[in-house]
Amino acid sequence: MALFRRFGLFAITNIVVISTIAILVRVSGLGEYLEHSGISYSGLLLFCTIWGMGGAFISLLLSKIMVKMSMGVQIIDPKNASGWQRDLLVRVQRLAQGAGLPMPEVGYYQSPEINAFATGPSRDSALVAVSTGLLNGMDSSEVDGVLGHELTHVANGDMVTMTLVQGVVNSFVFFFAWIVSQIIASQLSRRDDEGRGGGGFFMQYMIQQVLVMVFGLLGSIVVAYVSRAREFRADAGGAKLAGRENMIRALERLKVAFSHDPIDQRGESIAALKISNRGGGLASLFATHPPLEERIAALRARAY
Repeated sequence: MALFRRFGLFAITNIVVISTIAILVRVSGLGEYLEHSGISYSGLLLFCTIWGMGGAFISLLLSKIMVKMSMGVQIIDPKNASGWQRDLLVRVQRLAQGAGLPMPEVGYYQSPEINAFATGPSRDSALVAVSTGLLNGMDSSEVDGVLGHELTHVANGDMVTMTLVQGVVNSFVFFFAWIVSQIIASQLSRRDDEGRGGGGFFMQYMIQQVLVMVFGLLGSIVVAYVSRAREFRADAGGAKLAGRENMIRALERLKVAFSHDPIDQRGESIAALKISNRGGGLASLFATHPPLEERIAALRARAY
């Protein structure tokens, strides 16, 4: 049933994306321009949507494999676990049961940074991993708070949600980058008849790549905004699973650690998956996590 719901959500999202872009194209007059230029915008629209959404979902399906490789995650085997590994498994199992989740894969990775993350294509195929810095730098109640936060991400389906958001952004980026690059290249070619040959195609390609980067950068602001909202919900879920004070203590410990502890550069590509990251000023627009001060204040005010 969960599988059908996910595919249903995927299908509905694709329909909404295609419909929205189609309306924008018609209202803006781009449709007539494209048809006059001999371009099938409906075919282009379908291609960009499949390409954008498909790429995002392929990334989701490969997320566990890629994270394990990039961070050097070592999976804990329940049959051979002992000591702190057994304790970590027991904690995750207890909190997962409280969240109504099956037992996820549990792992750890060598890093002085105090952090953790959850990933995976579904609630039934999730991975929760913690850094050795977290295990060494937090007490048991703080670890529970972090684990509760990450398991709430899994319970809320945040990995799928963020994949859908990224897919929507990708679709818009690819579509409008292609259209705008076509318009610009066409106008430039009219001014230079010699540029109508292979140079015209190359020109459009280069313009298109620049626009993909520019539109992608703007689109990442939208993705980051949605991610920050999901973080508040994950904090609230962590508070329910592990206790509000434990969740607050975990965030306060992170705040202290982030003020002087080193950053693990390997984790830059999966920053959105972690319990927190750093950023301020203009960078806050692209931050996937709200400031720790705001998250702590929301928990204290029970603003969730």
